[in-house]
Amino acid sequence: MAGIIDVHSHYVPNGWPDLTAEAGPDAPWLKVESESDAMIMLGTREFRRIQADCWDAGTRLLDMDADGVQAQVVSPTPAFFNYGRTGDQAAKIARIFNDLALDIVAPAADRLIPFCQVPLQDTDAACRELERCVANGHQGVEIGNHVGDLDLDSAGVVAFLQHCASLDVPVFVHPWDMASSPRLDRWMAQWLTAMPAETHLSILALILGGVFDRIDDRLKICFAHGGGSFAFWLGRMENAWYGRHDVIGTSEFPPSHYLGRFYVDSVVFDERALRLLVDTIGADRVVVGSDYPYPLGERPVGDVVRKSGFLDDRGRELIIRENAVRFLGIA
Repeated sequence: MAGIIDVHSHYVPNGWPDLTAEAGPDAPWLKVESESDAMIMLGTREFRRIQADCWDAGTRLLDMDADGVQAQVVSPTPAFFNYGRTGDQAAKIARIFNDLALDIVAPAADRLIPFCQVPLQDTDAACRELERCVANGHQGVEIGNHVGDLDLDSAGVVAFLQHCASLDVPVFVHPWDMASSPRLDRWMAQWLTAMPAETHLSILALILGGVFDRIDDRLKICFAHGGGSFAFWLGRMENAWYGRHDVIGTSEFPPSHYLGRFYVDSVVFDERALRLLVDTIGADRVVVGSDYPYPLGERPVGDVVRKSGFLDDRGRELIIRENAVRFLGIA
């Protein structure tokens, strides 16, 4: 069986120019503690401890070889999206990180596939940065699942997605900026409950917001973390579409009609969850994702896909490689 294509991993550069002018006193910066350890800082606040696997291609390739990963999509870390800043500020920051991403993947351009970030709060600027990045070698774009209170069915985001479709650029949607409360600040509950809910809501927005009814079906879009809780609650959405059509009937067809319009990754950590994904979303719409190199990711990459007894050889090959080839548009 050919090597895995992993569509969900992240990078952080091992340093970047001072962003205070663009982002103010809480600008992101990197506190480098050794050649292989650093702390992402947001102003004076510690955000996340990282290691060299975030920026060093050699380290990343060793892990990929150990896990049987042939190619890996390398996407931004969502903390650097900066959607809450002005479009001009976010565009300047995106440009810096996007150029640094190309430096990170350059030593293994045949195996590391760069995805860019864009200032999604400013549609025109986002489209310009996308075009610049594609011209420079990025092969896709990662976006957050919302911009403030605007979901993926907002006019500006839909226009950007249509631009991606017209350029045949794949889109990876990652949850970010989860709600915070005393109830969510325990046990990493933002990651364990809010992240799946955010992704579910973003798929809901594309369906019930009528986006799939009016956007080009060439759009290739994939959702992180197995699509969140969507697969488990599709039946509830379907029931509501029929039972409260006066409120929910905002899409031309019932929710299940749109199952062939998007991909989800496989990083659900449990064979039963993966089986639900395959049964609901379809074996031809699930791709391997790992969330490498962060602690809540899957190692070895694709382990659940490899070990799931319900998959036959054909289904396993689709998820491990062929679906990703189609999503990414690669040979």
